Amino acid sequence: MNIWVDADACPTVIKEILFRAADRAKVPTTLIANHSMRVPPSPYIKMVTVSSGFDVADDEIVKRLSCGDLVITADIPLASEVIDKGGFALNPRGELYTEHNIKSILNMRDFMDTMRASGVQTGGPAAIGASEKQAFGNQLDRFITKYHR
Repeated sequence: MNIWVDADACPTVIKEILFRAADRAKVPTTLIANHSMRVPPSPYIKMVTVSSGFDVADDEIVKRLSCGDLVITADIPLASEVIDKGGFALNPRGELYTEHNIKSILNMRDFMDTMRASGVQTGGPAAIGASEKQAFGNQLDRFITKYHR
């Protein structure tokens, strides 16, 4: 199992949790982004920089993904592609996207996009707080325990 991180929009506090988990569980973890970022020295953590452009990092993640891998992303269309390819997707707030919930989440996202396009102010997500960090860490630990061999 590998962990792939949609790193452009991944909060720093979530990356720090991932770095600790990668070293502790010895899980290969790759951050993919269209700009370089610092990662700690570790045989389990690496950074891949892709060219700028719409969905370039997402496309690279899908290209590298193997069945059973985990992708960390808040990008719902990317999560849907990951699930379609046999992977798992976890958002930075600790919600695991599954084949059972991704279609309804994708439908809600599309509905909200339509609302915003028609001029409705929907606001953005709240900042990640302690409860979201804990939910993410707990869900990541459960996932690694269940699927990492």
